[in-house]
Amino acid sequence: MELILLIIYSIIVWFIFFKKKWLPWNITSQVIVITIPLVCLAIIILFMNIVAPSAGEVRAQNYVIPIVPRVTGQVIEVPIEPNRPIKKGDVLFKVDPVPFEAAAKAAEATLRGGQDQLNNAIAKKAALEPRIDLAKKRVEQFTALATTGAGRRADLEQAQSDLGNLESEFLAAAATESQSKAQIAKAEQDLLSSKYDLDGATHLAPANGRVTNLALRPGVRATQFATMAVMSFIEEDDPWVLAFFSQNELRYVEPGNEAEIFMEMYPGRIIKCKVDSILWATAQGQMPISGSLAVTLPGALPEARIAVRLLLDGNDKDLFLAAGARGHGAIYTEHVKFLHIIRKVFVRVSAKIDWFVFKLH
Repeated sequence: MELILLIIYSIIVWFIFFKKKWLPWNITSQVIVITIPLVCLAIIILFMNIVAPSAGEVRAQNYVIPIVPRVTGQVIEVPIEPNRPIKKGDVLFKVDPVPFEAAAKAAEATLRGGQDQLNNAIAKKAALEPRIDLAKKRVEQFTALATTGAGRRADLEQAQSDLGNLESEFLAAAATESQSKAQIAKAEQDLLSSKYDLDGATHLAPANGRVTNLALRPGVRATQFATMAVMSFIEEDDPWVLAFFSQNELRYVEPGNEAEIFMEMYPGRIIKCKVDSILWATAQGQMPISGSLAVTLPGALPEARIAVRLLLDGNDKDLFLAAGARGHGAIYTEHVKFLHIIRKVFVRVSAKIDWFVFKLH
């Protein structure tokens, strides 16, 4: 853009001093002619870097999810291919489900046995209750007879013995009932766990995206350790576009400001964006919390740039940006808007350069 302005200025100078010769071409005019563009360009660029700052680096990033199996087992199917589009819910791989199906069936059998045992205990308690009531009445009757001398002592003792046996059976049935409930609760938990493991034998894609680092093949034993991922899944639904600026360039930048970027993967294309947020944090601002003093290197560290997250906007909202794609861009604040036109010309001229591949082989 600077070159274009200089060319236009040179044409004007040629027209005034050489074509029409309205002014003399001497030392004074030559100094003025050279000084004016230098001063004007310096002023324009200095103000433009404040009200429409440019980013020398724009980077596209995506969430990368390490895929770790929920269960340990032998892989029997891997129906996907690396670096191919995958929809949310597609099968990534399957682990042999036989051990988990067997565990689920065993838990179901234990659950049924516990429920049968519980039902028997409840039924037995229900049958014993009227017999216990009857035995209590007989004890009361034989006690009254024995007290008046009309009944035998042996009959009273037999009635008390029968009541004690019935109560013992009732307590045993109650204990069996409690034990059955505990067994049922454990069997239900085992069944949920086994079904959860069985469901985890088929691993589904967590979102729309692509798989890289796919070393998984049928026959491999996959483990559920977090440090042993079987593949890397790159999400494509929520890409992060980060533009990096010096700290003093962001004084007027606010969420919602218009932005434009151009990426090397789309030569010459201007991608419309808007500012989502400013990430006011860098690694240099992190103080380690420990009993040791922070390590300070001799000399000053280079200034850490601040990242600004941009959201694709307008017709470019669904544009695919590869993870790691790089480019340049600019943000247009709400101040001195007539300078935005110059910045937009700068951006469009710079975007055309991406059409050229500067290689000698």
